[in-house]
Amino acid sequence: MLWSIGKDSSVMLWLLRKAFFGHAPIPCVHVDTSYKIPEMIAFRDRLAKEWGINLVVGQNKAVLERGETFPNGRITRVECCSLLKKDALQAIIEEKDYQAVIVGIRRDEEGTRAKERYFSPRDRNFEWNFKDQPPELWDQFKTDFDAGTHIRVHPLLHWTELNVWEYIDREGIPVVSLYFARDGMRYRSLGCAPCTRPVKSNASSVPQIIDELRYTNIAERSTRAQDQEAEDAFERLRASGYM
Repeated sequence: MLWSIGKDSSVMLWLLRKAFFGHAPIPCVHVDTSYKIPEMIAFRDRLAKEWGINLVVGQNKAVLERGETFPNGRITRVECCSLLKKDALQAIIEEKDYQAVIVGIRRDEEGTRAKERYFSPRDRNFEWNFKDQPPELWDQFKTDFDAGTHIRVHPLLHWTELNVWEYIDREGIPVVSLYFARDGMRYRSLGCAPCTRPVKSNASSVPQIIDELRYTNIAERSTRAQDQEAEDAFERLRASGYM
């Protein structure tokens, strides 16, 4: 299971532990770009220790050593995401021979993700053909695929951002403090520090965030700079194997 340290994947982690009576029986993979906001890494390490999580950290060390990143001014944001996130994830999948990965993405979060399926096949290069996806009608899912097919499983696909926060509130799920307002600002979507910015907000508790979301007209990922770099940037990233 991918654990990005964000609210959606933290809900997935909670559901996993709830299904197995407080135990996480599968590895949790975090792709560390080395540019994450420090509070995210501190939260990850603390929770992994407290909950006994089998944490697998992937990192594209070769690219980082060469300094071939956006913060260093060498490449674009989208190219940086491809190298530090997509390639690092694919390396972990190949190294560990993971045949399937559970991911906490949602359709309402971004237009390209609205084209996803709950059981989404990838080819041997982990590439996703969003124009050729299996039909999923009601609760009928295609779960049998040819040998060698890599599967991404998306249990939260139909959830909304509001659903996620309502569930966090109901269950008392711990989340990174960055989601709560400080000095009139808070994060709605978490990523790398150079490409993620907070929004104006006074919501300093989960109930206040829920109230705020009921009336906001600001898109959730409008604060993620790589999404704005080109109209089809995110679609190209995901088609090539990105989360």
